[in-house]
Order: sequence, then C-alpha cells, then structure tokens
Amino acid sequence: MFWRFFGVRWGKVLSETAYHSVNYRKFEITGAGSIDPLEELLRKSLSKADGAGTSLWDRPSDRVFLEGAEGGRQILLNKVADLEDGVFGELCLAQGHDLQALLNLEPSSVQLSDLTTATVYNLDERTAPDGTQFIRGMIYFLVISNHVFFVKLHAMSPSSIREYFDWLLSQGGALLPGGATTHMQAEFDVSKVPGGVGEITSLRVSGNMSSQMVLPISAQIGAPRETTTKRKLFDRLVQFKAALPVLTALVGPEKAESLVASLGDKEYLSVDASVRIKGTRTEQSKKVIQQLSNELADRGDGKVEVTGKHGKVVDGDTILRTKMPFNQPLEGSSLLDFDDVAEQLREVYVRFVKDRKIKPK
Repeated sequence: MFWRFFGVRWGKVLSETAYHSVNYRKFEITGAGSIDPLEELLRKSLSKADGAGTSLWDRPSDRVFLEGAEGGRQILLNKVADLEDGVFGELCLAQGHDLQALLNLEPSSVQLSDLTTATVYNLDERTAPDGTQFIRGMIYFLVISNHVFFVKLHAMSPSSIREYFDWLLSQGGALLPGGATTHMQAEFDVSKVPGGVGEITSLRVSGNMSSQMVLPISAQIGAPRETTTKRKLFDRLVQFKAALPVLTALVGPEKAESLVASLGDKEYLSVDASVRIKGTRTEQSKKVIQQLSNELADRGDGKVEVTGKHGKVVDGDTILRTKMPFNQPLEGSSLLDFDDVAEQLREVYVRFVKDRKIKPK
C-alpha cells in the first residue's frame, strides 16, 4: 500500500489530483440457486470464446450493450483487467449519432432583434470524427467477490452498472438461468455495523421534489380532541394524509402503495416537506424501505437519514460512500489514471473490511 503526503505517493510522483466519491454496493442474484460470486462470473463471461477461439477479453465490439434502438445509448466495457484478487474495469457511456456543441471564438456581429445588434461568439454543433464517439459518462469499478466499488464520472448513474452486468451475465456470458434477477444492494441497516447507531427508531427520506412542495397539515379532518390518546391518533391521521402525496411524488404511485401496504400497526407516515417512517419496523417494511433507499442512492438527488438509540447517521454513512484522491493524467482532464483508480479502490475495500462495514472475501 502506498502512503500519501505533501502531494507525493511513495515511489510515484503525483501530477494532478482530484477527489471523487467511491460508492459501494453489494451485488445479489435471486432465483438462481447456488451460484458463483460476481467476481468469478465476470471472469467466466470474459473468458468465453467465439467460434474462432477468441475470448471476450479480446473482442471489445462484443462487450457493447445497446440500451436503446440503433444509434441510441451504448455502454462499453472498455479496459478490463483481472487483478487476481478482483476484476477491475471501466464502463463508458457513448451516444451514437451524437452532436457536440462548440463555442467558436471568432467574434461576429449579428442582428438579434429589430432593436439589437451585438458582437457574439457563434455556437456550432459537430459530430464526432469518423471512427470515434463522444463519451457522455464513465464508471470505474472494482469487483471483489460480490462487493462492487465504483467511481462515477459525468452523467452515468449507478444503475448502469447493474444493467450492464445483468446483460453481460445473461446474454454475453449466458451464465444466469432464466428467471434470475440481479440487484445492486446499498448497505442501509447501519445497526448491523459494530459501533453504529444501534436499533433504528426512525427513517427520514427527502429529495428535490419534496422541498418544492408545501402541504398544509392542520384542520384537514377537524379539530383535535382533548385527550392525549385521541390527539395522538388525530395527529397520525393528519400526518399520514399529508405525507402520502409527498411519498408518491418522490417514488411514484406503485412504490408508494407498496410501502404503505407494508407498514405495521405501529408504523405511520409523517411529513415536514419530507417523508418519515416512525415506529418499530416489520420485516416486510424493512425490505420495501431497503428497495426505496437503493433507488434514491442510484438517483443521487435523494437523502436518507437514520436515527437510532445511540445516534444519527446521514446519507454518506448509511449508503456506504467515501472520498478518495485520484490521479488525473493531465491538468483539467475528465479522465482518471486507470492504474491509480484500481489501487485506490483496493484501499477502500481494505478500509471497509477493517472497519467491519463489509465481510472479507
């Protein structure tokens, strides 16, 4: 392991350094019975040979997953390496028949309206040169057993990893039986982590849409009665009625209905421009809440807050994530150094295992 200080890595001088979040998910396969971990499945998929005896390691054109129709979004597993203790690679998101806007720095005088003539820089749109495509997003990933560590750049979402692995294992490698489904599980129940918050007593989920909504919660059912027990019941009815539209706006009607149906007798929704779930959770609501947290983690605009008997954890510790420094090949580059990313992701794996956030391989 290399040590960093004063911009120098032992045995290697840093050029430019950028900090990015390293995200963690646990890959799970259901409906497949006993099956190898993802790391070994990737090796098997990439080692499959075509009729000419050439393995997928050496057939980059066969490692392209088409998300849409011809000319649509394409996800390519470009550089990929077997590190013995894991499989490391980069996923590139490209768009066929794409245009890139360019600013032409040659000024020109243009008539913008009947009253306005101005000197401006013109905007042009150009296609990529022949034999190339514009890269719209990138993800660097390291798979060790079923642990997936990744750094995402630009507009590529974490769900793209699951979609690609699902395609590679079921289509490209034919290693998943029919009916099997894959999941990228965000670690959520931090009470399982030693030194965590303890038994979870409440969950709070919020997103961009909730902060834009104002829902009155007073005098919707009638005046509250005077007894404490009846007032508490009234409050819960008001909170549930006001919270449900927010929840629906955040996750859609199907997920909202599923979550509401899973709540136990002692669980209810409340709202203050966010969604909360209070009370002792049932096993069914745990599963639905887990699915909800996964989706919010993939969107990137949601926030998850967990309160337990021994403290509170917000987002970055709930959905495992940590910031690390990465080498850039050139100043201002939108790419990262391939070898350096592999090293840094391995360091995160060691750190998470040591902190007992995940189980070792």
